[in-house]
Amino acid sequence: MSGKRYLVLQNGKVFEGEPLGASGEEISEIVFTTSMTAYLETLTDPSYKGQAVVQTFPLIGNYGIITPDKEGEMPRVSGYIVRTACDRPSNFRCEEQLDNYLKENNIIGLKGIDTRALTRVLRECGTMNGMICDDPSHADLEKIKAYRITDPVSEVTAKEKKVYEPEGDKKAVVALFDYGVKYNIIRSLQQRGCEVHLFPSFASAEQIKEINPDGLFLSNGPGDPEDNKDAIEVLKQLRKENYPTMGICLGHQLLALSHGFKTGKLKYGHRGSNHPVRNEETGKIYISSQNHGYEVLSESIDEKVAKELFVNVNDGTNEGIRYLEENAFSVQFHPEACGGPQDTGFLFDEFMKMMGR
Repeated sequence: MSGKRYLVLQNGKVFEGEPLGASGEEISEIVFTTSMTAYLETLTDPSYKGQAVVQTFPLIGNYGIITPDKEGEMPRVSGYIVRTACDRPSNFRCEEQLDNYLKENNIIGLKGIDTRALTRVLRECGTMNGMICDDPSHADLEKIKAYRITDPVSEVTAKEKKVYEPEGDKKAVVALFDYGVKYNIIRSLQQRGCEVHLFPSFASAEQIKEINPDGLFLSNGPGDPEDNKDAIEVLKQLRKENYPTMGICLGHQLLALSHGFKTGKLKYGHRGSNHPVRNEETGKIYISSQNHGYEVLSESIDEKVAKELFVNVNDGTNEGIRYLEENAFSVQFHPEACGGPQDTGFLFDEFMKMMGR
């Protein structure tokens, strides 16, 4: 594909590159991830709904597209920005090129720009909106600035209930709220003998109680947690049942909001597979995989209700909460970590123990 393609940021800064993927124009929130691998997992992570992802690692696509590695049904990013897109992938599992995959799924991309210079802009100025286009004169800065991701959870959640059988003997029945779940969360529960009942994000407390689950699991997902008012109300109702509960990412934030704690938007978010977190109970530090633009505000946590379980070593933000009078905990990062690291996978085992399994 010949020609030029551009990224126009809401502050007027323009990056010139070449077309990648589908043709057209797209306004998105522009975010960056520092992951060196697992680009297919990034593309298919529902938490990126409404966002164009910048890969800071300079070579993307070198092992092609490998369908079993997907973390969601389809790509959820609104745009994709890389330094170099490999057009001759080499891997025995490779099925097709990155460029073809983006075209097939109508994802507009951009290659050939200095992604690290772009990342410095986002770090210094904060996450901002941008437009990927073939003609920068078409860019309306006011329209770009006004863009907001609206109701993304309803677009990525399952439309109906699904049941996933356990691997081996059934040890527990888990009700999983799908706010934009990654496949490896489901697999991590199945591997530990859980029969997973996946419920849409809009499921009621009564529907959960009907299956009498051994535990409740709250998945990751996209967008501003405060927008999910109905989901927060359902969690308030379910707290009365005192189900053993574990939450990840958006699920962590929604559980906090259901307790009256507050959330806020980070300057440029945490996205990558190299974020250190400290366990406040043991002092141990783990490397974690993360993808979020919002945080639970530590100062809003009522010490009579809960305590911080994990803290981000880099910036001190909250990374986990343990609830003192409930059989519940949640983490901001991804212990299922697909792709890696697997440092905190033991948290699924802790969830199993909470359920008496």
